[in-house]
Amino acid sequence: MVTIALVGGPNAGKTTLFNALTGDRQLVGNWPGVTVEKKSGVWTENLSVRILDLPGIYALTPYTPEEGVTRRVLTGQRPDAILNLVDGVNLERSLYLTVQLLELGIPMVVAVNRLDVLEKRGQALDTAQLSDRLGCPVTALSAAKGQGVDRAVKLALSQARAGTPPRPVSIFSQRVERALEDIGVLARSVLPREGRAFYLSKLFEGEEEAQKALGAGLALRQRIDLVVSVCEEDVNDDRVERIAAERYAFAGDLAHRCLTKGRGGRSMTALLDRVLLHPLLALPAFAAALLGMFWLSICLMGGWTETLMATIFRGRWSLLGRELLGVVPLLDYALSRMGCPDWLTSLAVDGVAAGVGTVLTFLPQLAALFFCLTFLEGCGYLSRGAYLLDRAVRRLGLSGKSVAPYILACGCGVPGVLACRTIRRESCRRLTVMTTTFLPCGAKLPVIALIAGTVFPGAWWVAPTAYLAGVGAILLTGWLFWGSRWFPPGDTPFLLELPDYRLPALGDLVRGTGRRVEEFLRKAGSLLVLASAAVWFAASFGWSQGAFRYLAGGNLECSLLAGVGELLEPLFAPLGWGDWRAVVAAITGLLAKESIVGTLAVLCSGGLPECLMVPAAALSFLLFNLLCAPCLAALGAIRQEMASPRHFWLTVGWQTGLAWFVALGVYQVGSLL
Repeated sequence: MVTIALVGGPNAGKTTLFNALTGDRQLVGNWPGVTVEKKSGVWTENLSVRILDLPGIYALTPYTPEEGVTRRVLTGQRPDAILNLVDGVNLERSLYLTVQLLELGIPMVVAVNRLDVLEKRGQALDTAQLSDRLGCPVTALSAAKGQGVDRAVKLALSQARAGTPPRPVSIFSQRVERALEDIGVLARSVLPREGRAFYLSKLFEGEEEAQKALGAGLALRQRIDLVVSVCEEDVNDDRVERIAAERYAFAGDLAHRCLTKGRGGRSMTALLDRVLLHPLLALPAFAAALLGMFWLSICLMGGWTETLMATIFRGRWSLLGRELLGVVPLLDYALSRMGCPDWLTSLAVDGVAAGVGTVLTFLPQLAALFFCLTFLEGCGYLSRGAYLLDRAVRRLGLSGKSVAPYILACGCGVPGVLACRTIRRESCRRLTVMTTTFLPCGAKLPVIALIAGTVFPGAWWVAPTAYLAGVGAILLTGWLFWGSRWFPPGDTPFLLELPDYRLPALGDLVRGTGRRVEEFLRKAGSLLVLASAAVWFAASFGWSQGAFRYLAGGNLECSLLAGVGELLEPLFAPLGWGDWRAVVAAITGLLAKESIVGTLAVLCSGGLPECLMVPAAALSFLLFNLLCAPCLAALGAIRQEMASPRHFWLTVGWQTGLAWFVALGVYQVGSLL
């Protein structure tokens, strides 16, 4: 099987091209960092051709885990060919990566993307001259419109079968070339034949990863350093900066020669950025966009959809003079007519159907939130938010790139945590992972809606308070931990792609929203069903009259669940909700946060006020469950991204401890008011 790797910068269109070639439906976003791990598929026209979609990178020097994935695939696995996707709108910047890929010696085709945009701007690309200067085939395409896609992959396939590496091109100055030749002589015993030019440049830069990969000993490194130091004196420049400057100079000259200027006038992106990136208007505009997203999903969609869905699942209504039953009453009626045992009817109706149905009541609100998130990603505004907030959050050890994970976490904590891979600084990345799940995700939205609708009916401030509490927890954590031995300070350049604005296609919005809703429903159909059934079993069985039996009369005080809850009651009594039912609901939130609502639906037949009698206790309960350790799926993602057991357990302990003390303060102060 022939393997072709799609390589390019963030937001170059690799995933769009991958979907076009393989027929897959990977997430396509108009913001950097969509692909955070390699994806594999086969070309629909030739099943013997495997296509790899690698994470976007700016250079072959890995600063982040996903950049490391691309580097390891290219230098270790060495695919049969590289299809280098270049952003034609930002040709000079994109060619900086291209000149490094040439050094790998892997058969390569350069595909200049966004041909349709270049034509609209009146620009023409001289692919023949570009091919001659780069020493490999060059073609133009539009991945979004499907123009030239087949030609590009066919060119890459022919290069792979021929096994012809790119023709060597002169990129560096004579002085640097002479130093590279000297290094080649010194390191001839460790340099591989494949990718020799790449490793030469890395030895010149003094990169530790390349030195370890080649097994360069101390004596060899010292001799190389001597050659490089003489070169640095001659060119009066630092080794790394000199290599980068000469690559950029080559890329800039090539872009200037091969791409004609377009028609004058400001683009729509430039005009919008004059307002949306204005020093005074930018932050208020971004805040208004986020508030609008939450208002639309929680407030506008909240009231009437909640009532409608509750009626569909648990209510009764009349249509043309006939009484119709909701899902739960209809299931109860059907099982009764079938003569099912009481325990089985109770399991299906009071356990699974009541628990899952209560959570699905809030599905329209979740769908609206997911739609807004997909739109922010697709239109290109998400990247602007990261750019705007970078300077402010950097003082707390975070990065502008932390904004994207935080916003994604409002939909689901797992993709939010995974998106932290795009952050270059390790300490900053781990601190962002530690704080991402403080923001309410879609699974916590039913809990917010439940508290707002039952304890504080008509109160507009409950949902904003929940999100502000998450923001406050993020800021407090950054202020306390940044600069400590757990998160030592460091500085890495902030690089972020600012894509052109575009109106996302309706199909992309629907697919993006549908994918997130599908993930939520899959969880509701697995973990939530199991959690509801487990809660029902523990609430319906226990020791009664000296024997372990089914508690047909609903005697919850004798149940297994009551025993567990009562055992843990003292820990939560100072928070105002020492009722064992509320304690058990919070514990089931570790399986899935939406299970909290399902558990309360099973245990509290009279509604939430039954176990949370005062508003201060209800608010304490809400804040604890928003800030404490997230669900098991998110914890698994945190464990994976931390890559450190110490940092993982610090995260779990800090989140749970902070949640407990915040809930304690809210209840104790609220009780005095």
